[in-house]
Amino acid sequence: MGRNLKNAVIAFLKSSHNSPLWSWCFHHPILLANVFFFFNVNVLFWVISHIQSSHWMIDLYWTVIPVLLVHYYATHPLGQYNSWRSKMVMLLTWVWSIRLAHNYFRREKWQWGAREDWRFTDMSRKYGKHWWWISFFAIYLAEQECVSHFMLFTRSIKPLNIWDFVAAAGLGLWQYSRHPNYFGEQLWWWGLVLLAWSLGHGWTFIGSLINSMCLAYVTLLVERRMLEQDHRAEAYRLYQKTTSVWIPWFRSSAIAVKDKST
Repeated sequence: MGRNLKNAVIAFLKSSHNSPLWSWCFHHPILLANVFFFFNVNVLFWVISHIQSSHWMIDLYWTVIPVLLVHYYATHPLGQYNSWRSKMVMLLTWVWSIRLAHNYFRREKWQWGAREDWRFTDMSRKYGKHWWWISFFAIYLAEQECVSHFMLFTRSIKPLNIWDFVAAAGLGLWQYSRHPNYFGEQLWWWGLVLLAWSLGHGWTFIGSLINSMCLAYVTLLVERRMLEQDHRAEAYRLYQKTTSVWIPWFRSSAIAVKDKST
């Protein structure tokens, strides 16, 4: 049974190798990745989310998808790239993925599927009966712009330059702020833009810009949520006055802030 299935798969691949569809897929790896992402993630996850009445899947799988993409581009037969740049981006992508996965499971008490992100729940209440279609654009399609970023660093033969190391330093910086997680996330995506810009692909800023706009909106949701909790509202207002929102900066003195307010 197993041998027959294997032979059938091999025969199918050989017969389709010269077909127009196979040729198109082979010669357009970026478009192919975008097509698969659109239907397998954007559309499929969106449909499943409505069946389950929960958008939990995108949070977990987004920690894995960039790793799959970077290896897909790096191992493509048409790939020509600088070995050190490719290894650097692959390593940083794995570090980013592991950190994000750990953060997800720690937040969810080491289980998955129990609940969706509270921000999705808040938005569903806000948009009411329109949330079923708004969720497709707000949660899923917004991620599409980031699919092509990783191709640039695994398919470029341009030698390493100073911008590669500047971007790598930015990707690894992690300091204190009111929302250090969001700040680190922005450094990651804009670090990729710097790498892409050094290769002549400045258009990738579009994906990072959309990501920044989404996180700016999410930051407002988090801040509003904190202030709505009576037991911590006063303390958080003081925290807002003494601590930077995203970019790490010197903290203001809490005593000086109190004196100024009185």
